[in-house]
Amino acid sequence: MTDLALRLREVIEPYLGAEHIELDDVEVVGSPSGGRIVRVLVDGENAVGIDRIADLSRGIGRLLDDEEDLGISWTLEVGSPGLERKLRLPTHFAKSVGREVRIKTRSAIDETKSHKGLLTASDETSCTVDVAGIERTIPFEKISSARTVFTWERGAKPGKKESKGPQDE
Repeated sequence: MTDLALRLREVIEPYLGAEHIELDDVEVVGSPSGGRIVRVLVDGENAVGIDRIADLSRGIGRLLDDEEDLGISWTLEVGSPGLERKLRLPTHFAKSVGREVRIKTRSAIDETKSHKGLLTASDETSCTVDVAGIERTIPFEKISSARTVFTWERGAKPGKKESKGPQDE
């Protein structure tokens, strides 16, 4: 996390705490000369709806406007992490234990850089992923990207009776 993102986190987190909302992540992208995008991801016990995000966006915008020493021109984006969440911080991994994840590493672990499976454990320095029955411990410093995986469950088509076997024919 950049120094600017850490500074923004310090400004934004107390406000969100007072609103009973968790600050999931702050990301700053773009160049200083062309303006930067400040992305703020929020989460809560219940789903954070669009009206709530709009209110939070106005409040965060006022906070950033009042911070004279930021020294950047910025565009604010406030949203929720979504179904497929980026995993960048140890807390992101800890919250995702028990979910399916896709992790890419900078160097091979067990002869591959791609690891997809169930996240079974996480601590401050690494995570453990069950990939086809084999547990791989992956140090955070070796991860180039990571995210949760959302799988749509296919249900029966409406109006079709499910077959129970030969007796139904």
